Amino acid sequence: MNISLYDISVWVLPVVIAITFHEAAHGFVAHRLGDDTAWQLGRVSFNPLKHIDPFGTLILPAVLLFAHSPFLFGYAKPVPVNFRKLNHPKLDMVWVALAGPATNIILAIAAALAFHAVPLVPADAAKWTADNLKNAFLINIVLAIFNMMPIPPLDGGRVAVGLLPRPLAIPLARLEPYGMLILIGLLILLPVIGQQVGLNLDVISTILGILTGYVRNALLLITGNT
Repeated sequence: MNISLYDISVWVLPVVIAITFHEAAHGFVAHRLGDDTAWQLGRVSFNPLKHIDPFGTLILPAVLLFAHSPFLFGYAKPVPVNFRKLNHPKLDMVWVALAGPATNIILAIAAALAFHAVPLVPADAAKWTADNLKNAFLINIVLAIFNMMPIPPLDGGRVAVGLLPRPLAIPLARLEPYGMLILIGLLILLPVIGQQVGLNLDVISTILGILTGYVRNALLLITGNT
């Protein structure tokens, strides 16, 4: 796989902005709802260095990319939230969790709208600008949908824990320490095992791809890019 400096230049900025705004949104909403943990630690910030996890944000995606993995996977340093300090812990947990994916959808809409202004950009920078906007649009949609998978510690898992009745919420919440291992198994190991036995077990990636397509088409229609 040949990766040029141009490829890096049109992917890095959208990824960094998507991750940074996603994590900052969690901390901001938590602060507004009574928990100042992230605020006190300086995590309510648009400084990407505050949110980068050396392994999850840099090393793991790079290893998967160069290993020709069927699915690229990575994560940022989670924003610390003390749910007990929230004004209404069970309900506010849902709002804090939704803040990240909602911010990514807003960023995707902004990128799609900004695409209308590409003809105004000088010719020598138009392609680079357009590619950044296209990648920002796609990355933010994928990040929003991926994080809404109902597996703790992903945002969708925390939304489910906040909305489900207590008898169902407690067992789901207990999965959080093992959530990343479960994700790696579902997204990376299961498809590899499937290839060995001649079965297509890449179900999660397929579902994510279908949902991404629906959201992509809807946002393109809303922003007049069809």
